[in-house]
Amino acid sequence: MALGTPATRIALLLAYDGAAYRGWQVQRDGATVQGTVAEALRPLVGKPVRLTGASRTDAGVHALGQVATFESPRPLEPDVVQAALNATLPRDIRVLLAVSAPEGFDARRSARLKRYGYLIDTGRVASPFLRGYVWHLGRALDCGAMRAALGAVRGRHDFSAFCAAAGRDRDPRRTVRSVRVVRRGTLVGVVVSADSFLHHMVRNLVGTVVEVGLGRRSVSAPADLLATRDRRRAGPTAPSDGLFLLSVRFPRPLFPGGGRRRRRARPAPRFG
Repeated sequence: MALGTPATRIALLLAYDGAAYRGWQVQRDGATVQGTVAEALRPLVGKPVRLTGASRTDAGVHALGQVATFESPRPLEPDVVQAALNATLPRDIRVLLAVSAPEGFDARRSARLKRYGYLIDTGRVASPFLRGYVWHLGRALDCGAMRAALGAVRGRHDFSAFCAAAGRDRDPRRTVRSVRVVRRGTLVGVVVSADSFLHHMVRNLVGTVVEVGLGRRSVSAPADLLATRDRRRAGPTAPSDGLFLLSVRFPRPLFPGGGRRRRRARPAPRFG
C-alpha cells in the first residue's frame, strides 16, 4: 500500500451453522469460522487478512447476525466482496451483507449490545428437522417460573457463577439489558441481551433456569447464585446446539435496515 493511501475497511454481516466448526476464533487445530472466512478473503485482499468478529462464538454455536470487519490495501467494492465470498465459502457460512465501514470502526470494540437466543424443544419426540439447532429436552417446562427466575439477572452483576473459565475475563461484571422466555408450541426460547458475555454465560444461565422450569430448583436460584459467585453451585452447561448469536448493535446503524434482509426465505427458528 502506498504511503498515505487509505485502507479499505469493510464490515460483513454473517450467518453460519456452527456444527462443523470449533467456534469463531482461529485455533491451532480444527476449522473455525474466522479462519475459513479469512482464508476466503485472502485472494481478494492479496495478503493474509486480520478479521475481527463482534462475538467469539464457541464450538457448535450458530449465528444469524455475526458482524466482522477487515481492512484491505486494495480498493474493494462491498458488493463484489459479498458475491466473491458466497461463491467460495462453504454453504454453512453466508455473507448476508457487506458495507463500507467508517474509519476506526472495529466489530468487537465498537459493539454496544449483543443478543443471544437459546432454543429448547420440549416435545416428547425430537423433530428430525430441528436436529442440531435445539436442545431436545423432551419434558414440559414451567415458563412462568423461568421468567420469574431470570428477572434477577437483569442489570449489572458479577456473573462469576455462570462463567465456565474463571479468570478468563478480568472483570466478571456484565450488564444484562433484557431477558425473555417465549414459547411457540413445544419450542421454548430464552433471549438474553447484554453489553457482552462471559465464557459459556448464556449456556450456563439456560442450564440453571431449565432446572427451575423442571421444578428442581427454586425461582430464587439465579439470584442466590449471583450472590455466591460459585460456578460449582449453578446448573449444567446447556448443549451448544441450541445457541444462536442473533444480532449485534452499534452506536450507529451499520447495515441498511438494521441488517435485516427483506426477502422471503425458509422460516428460521423464532425467539419472539
